[in-house]
Amino acid sequence: MATTETLTAERILEVTEEVLRRYGPAKATVVDVARALGVSHGSVYRHFRTKAALREAVTERWLHRTITALEPYAEGPEPADQRLTDWLTALFSLKRAKAGGDPELMATFQVLIGENSAVVDRHEQHLVDQIAGILADGRREGVFTTPERDLAATARAVFHATDRFHNPAHAAEWTAPDSEAAFTAVLSLVLRALTA
Repeated sequence: MATTETLTAERILEVTEEVLRRYGPAKATVVDVARALGVSHGSVYRHFRTKAALREAVTERWLHRTITALEPYAEGPEPADQRLTDWLTALFSLKRAKAGGDPELMATFQVLIGENSAVVDRHEQHLVDQIAGILADGRREGVFTTPERDLAATARAVFHATDRFHNPAHAAEWTAPDSEAAFTAVLSLVLRALTA
């Protein structure tokens, strides 16, 4: 049993994720989270002022795992075209693993993502910024031809062009027999456009 002295926001978020997995977003309550932690619901509210704030924080935590997992590709020493290939491949793999590895949790987070559009917007912007960093490096290396003034718009275009392979709305398509071939075709098209 946790006590209010040892209770941290991170621990609350860990347990909230488990409670959401168990009960789903429609039935999970702050009282359920507090009960699982062995504390009063007031203790949870001292860290997160409202149920909405708690749900937003757990959504942001869940999405941040993707950003963290992609950092080695965004910041690695490889040539930019290889890093972009690896980054997009890793993003597709991460999303596919989340959808297939824990479908209940993925469904739960789909609901939470719908409730927290500002969190999703920040997450997407961070991903686009990672792409833009790779494109800027590629421009300096002479690999990509994107003008410097167009890097942000081009990064967003790359993100949108590959939407089918990372937007959870398309999760049902990710296990289709042709999904790898379709991803490879889109990736090839994107790389050709960036180097033309």
